[in-house]
Amino acid sequence: MTDADYMDVALELAREAATLDEVPVGAVVVRDGEIVGRGFNQPISRHDPTAHAEVMALRDAAQRLGNYRLPGTTLYVTLEPCAMCIGAIFHARVGRVVFGARDPKTGAAGSVIDLFAEGRLNHHAEVVGGVRAEECGALLSGFFAARRQKTEVA
Repeated sequence: MTDADYMDVALELAREAATLDEVPVGAVVVRDGEIVGRGFNQPISRHDPTAHAEVMALRDAAQRLGNYRLPGTTLYVTLEPCAMCIGAIFHARVGRVVFGARDPKTGAAGSVIDLFAEGRLNHHAEVVGGVRAEECGALLSGFFAARRQKTEVA
């Protein structure tokens, strides 16, 4: 499978988040061509500010693999990770991160700040942005447009 194929799986998970009225972000962790972790945004339904898609996928992968370290893995996520998620990615020792849409408000992989480029940190990962960016961005834009419309009608 290609980066675009794995991003398609992350997009499916993002759509699942949207059905729960969560911000539609999805993520998968891949090792040796196999999806070993899946997650989508759930902070509202779980009452957990850390339940971002990336964290949920990392938790799932760590449980399945029996290790909190995930070297040799790639994390695919539909939205550029925030600082919290990049901290989790670093602690898990993820080797590669592939994201879809940029996040101009909280993106910490180059949009607001680039934590992956910070040389003083003890772990770094290869980063690829913009995979399926249009689809990822459209899903988010549509979700927030529908939310605004609900608010205006109410």
